[in-house]
Amino acid sequence: MPQDDAPKKKQGRTAELGSTAKLEAQQRIQQAKAATSDIQQWASDLCHGSREALSRAITLAESTLPTDRARLELLLKLTHQPDRSQSSWRIGITGVPGVGKSTFIEEFGLEWLRKGHRVAVLAVDPSSQRSGGSILGDKTRMERLTRSTDAFIRPSPAAKTLGGVSRATHESILLCEAAGFDRILVETVGVGQSETEVKNLTDVFLLLMLAGAGDELQGIKRGIMEMADLILINKCDGLNIQQAQQAVAVYQQAIHLFPVPAGDHQVEVTAISALENTGIESTCKQVESLMESWHSTGWIQELRSSQCQHQFERHIRDLLVEQTLLNPLQQSHLEQLQSEVQRQHISAYAAARLWIQSLASKT
Repeated sequence: MPQDDAPKKKQGRTAELGSTAKLEAQQRIQQAKAATSDIQQWASDLCHGSREALSRAITLAESTLPTDRARLELLLKLTHQPDRSQSSWRIGITGVPGVGKSTFIEEFGLEWLRKGHRVAVLAVDPSSQRSGGSILGDKTRMERLTRSTDAFIRPSPAAKTLGGVSRATHESILLCEAAGFDRILVETVGVGQSETEVKNLTDVFLLLMLAGAGDELQGIKRGIMEMADLILINKCDGLNIQQAQQAVAVYQQAIHLFPVPAGDHQVEVTAISALENTGIESTCKQVESLMESWHSTGWIQELRSSQCQHQFERHIRDLLVEQTLLNPLQQSHLEQLQSEVQRQHISAYAAARLWIQSLASKT
């Protein structure tokens, strides 16, 4: 090859590489624009009440992939509906397994539908420790509610989250409100885990109890009862009516021993039968009374601000852990400490403190 041709061929290769890089950059820009356009259409469909768009959005919210988190952030921004969020009511529902939560939620939801509202149910199912999938499948147990076009039911596996509340529940609530659902019912697992999370996500907290379950003899579950805004003694039907009425009297006496709730209201105890649909309408009226009172006093605005602050702090903790685990050096150190803990060469607390100290020294 002549010596004079070498610089020309080198320039040609450089120009070719530059052209390829430019083309790839243009493709990335076009893909980003297309993705943004898709999310804009997605957001528009969701805000017009599409249940399919809402279901896809919640699936996105439940994803832990960094790319999906970025898309979710844009989707939440595009669907932000302050007026809809302010007019919606977030109602938490908990109770031990077997108390009849699913039956109650279906009748409760149908009553709100009869009143002209749109109902979304975020039912957090117990989940398998092996596969992470839902065990109970609440959606299959609310057939009548599922058939309504003004109802949306989304079962999500609790996995390893605190209190049986999905990490995406707060975002799911916002997405439901953006889609025009103004009665958001959040059901927890209710298997003895902390129910604090659902209390921090909702406006009104309903506690379902059973008569004759031994609570009267055990001395009442004070912690969970202090969080309740309304206590419902379910299965007040058949041969259980007298026992349920006695339980109402016992719980009413116990409530007077508790501090006044933050909403400055009297917690009521009511006997209901979700199976026979008795007491459901009056429960709706009790919730309406609480919400109207809290709106008039401004308490609901304070509560929503507190909810946002709680979620902000929770996301900070989650993101800090995720970001530190993405660093290979930090992950290696963490695995080393985990090995030391498993071999019982160091206590779990001491290992955790060493890891935090190592992170602090690198910031």
